[in-house]
Amino acid sequence: MARPEVLDRIKEAEVDADEIVAEAEDDRDEIIAEAHERADEIRSEANQDADALAEERLSEARSEIEAERQSILEQGEAERDNLETHANEREDEVIEEILATFEETVNAET
Repeated sequence: MARPEVLDRIKEAEVDADEIVAEAEDDRDEIIAEAHERADEIRSEANQDADALAEERLSEARSEIEAERQSILEQGEAERDNLETHANEREDEVIEEILATFEETVNAET
């Protein structure tokens, strides 16, 4: 093979190599762009999942708080009813004590 032919083949090989490199760089850029898009999609999905989970937990917490609130109210009402019943049961006794004390005071003054 003559020297000019060798040089031509080398130049052709260099052109081919440049084309292969350019094509590889284009492919690399495309793959990177697709990876960025997929990463954005994954982040978006993760954020949506996190928001949904946070809302679910918040809803559960609200339900638990409402149940606890209702329990406290019921306990308070039961205690109030007990106190009221006890007070009503002692009403006659207290009236008699007050009258007795009043009578003693009146008798002591006369």
